[in-house]
Amino acid sequence: MASNGDTPAAEKAEKPEPSDDLVSTQHTLTSPGFEDLHYTATTGRIVLREEEHTDDVFEGHKAKAELSITSYVVDNGDGPQRPVTFAFNGGPGSSSVWLHLGLLGPRRVVMGDAGAPLPPPYGLTDNHETLLRDSDLVFIDPVSTGYSRAVEGGKAKDYHGYLKDVESISEVIRLWVTRNNRWLSPKFLCGESYGTLRAAAVAEHLQNRHGMYLNGLAMISLTIDLGTLDFTDHNDIPYITYLPTYAAIAHYHGKHGDRSLADVVAEAEAYAAKDYPWALQRGHRLTAEERAEAVSTLARLTGLSEDYVDRVDLRVEHIRFSSELLRSERLVVGRLDGRFTGEDSDYGREHWSADPSMSAISGPYTAALNHYLRAELTYESDLPYEVISRRVHPWSYKEFEGRNISVADKLAAAMRVNPALRVQVACGYHDAATPHFAAEYTLNRLAVSRELYGNIEYKYYEAGHMMYVHEESRLQQSADLAAFVRGER
Repeated sequence: MASNGDTPAAEKAEKPEPSDDLVSTQHTLTSPGFEDLHYTATTGRIVLREEEHTDDVFEGHKAKAELSITSYVVDNGDGPQRPVTFAFNGGPGSSSVWLHLGLLGPRRVVMGDAGAPLPPPYGLTDNHETLLRDSDLVFIDPVSTGYSRAVEGGKAKDYHGYLKDVESISEVIRLWVTRNNRWLSPKFLCGESYGTLRAAAVAEHLQNRHGMYLNGLAMISLTIDLGTLDFTDHNDIPYITYLPTYAAIAHYHGKHGDRSLADVVAEAEAYAAKDYPWALQRGHRLTAEERAEAVSTLARLTGLSEDYVDRVDLRVEHIRFSSELLRSERLVVGRLDGRFTGEDSDYGREHWSADPSMSAISGPYTAALNHYLRAELTYESDLPYEVISRRVHPWSYKEFEGRNISVADKLAAAMRVNPALRVQVACGYHDAATPHFAAEYTLNRLAVSRELYGNIEYKYYEAGHMMYVHEESRLQQSADLAAFVRGER
């Protein structure tokens, strides 16, 4: 009989190595005006391995994590020449469910929209505008999101940070491309929110580490320079970059009369580009008349009272704006999508207790995903599918210690090395999480030539962070992405 001291070693020896856990199913999408789309869906978890070396001695290719993915490949397509798009959301801590079931995949959520939400249990329907018509699709859930986990006994925390996240997502892409013989396929990344920061860094990493050059980056709700969004002391940039978004949201809620959205946003952008930064940097040197003019202009653009704008010293923070705009109506407005409104428990508080847009969106997507993977794609797991994981926090940015968190340099480097790399930037006018003016502010100063800057195209939608929850925007964005993959301008 083995002693108690021998038991753990014996159990460890008998423990099987993790292996890929994937299920494939065949499907057909029938859409009016289109040929039937026959495709194979594959979902489950793949094992992520890392080479280990000690004193230059190779110690093996060891399993470290199991990442959940879902891929869609058109049957009898163009083979290796067919484009493939790798998609992920952001957070950090978000799964890929939003792009998967909101915009790109062959099935999509039915949830209604701002002002007309549908009640539970929600639903799924065919996505006739799916990008699958023009590109195969691979959705990736970073470690601790979706069904992705560290291997048993492993440390998930190792992956909860900028660099390890970039390396792990890049490795999943390399594995999929290699195993599916797609090195000669046109390759695209589609990221949303923090997923755009990830996409820029992954593009540069794939070039430098694996020699894999991409054809395009679809950047939805771009945030690659956190300094444009971080309301910290003595950083006035976010107050400037958010102003046009405040004006757009105020317009949606009737604060600008019969003026058009385009007119309101144009005025706010002009003020944010010139007079507003001047007023902020002048500070105590503003005359009484100059300050009064700034207060009046900001109040009119934002829909807030002059007294409030004066009390916050011309600087309106985004959660405070969302709490203040409709306070007199006993409503708060959304951060992810300022078109959404909701109730709160206390209308004297400075910050609302929950984002009404996130509250409206999360339930339908969570229900749809949990049904879809098991009932339609036949993948069974008793793990909870982590739509938004809090376990990834605190997220590590140790690589940026002592400096601003930005990967604009990574994007610029990727474009300089690969002049064929194109970038499409999608912005929602009512997005108070990643405002469109911040995206423009960042990219306008990108360290590339004027000619290379021409590889960047902007698309704007009258919706929020997840602009595809607005039906008109979803249809237009689907067409814009399809044209981008096809190489059309």
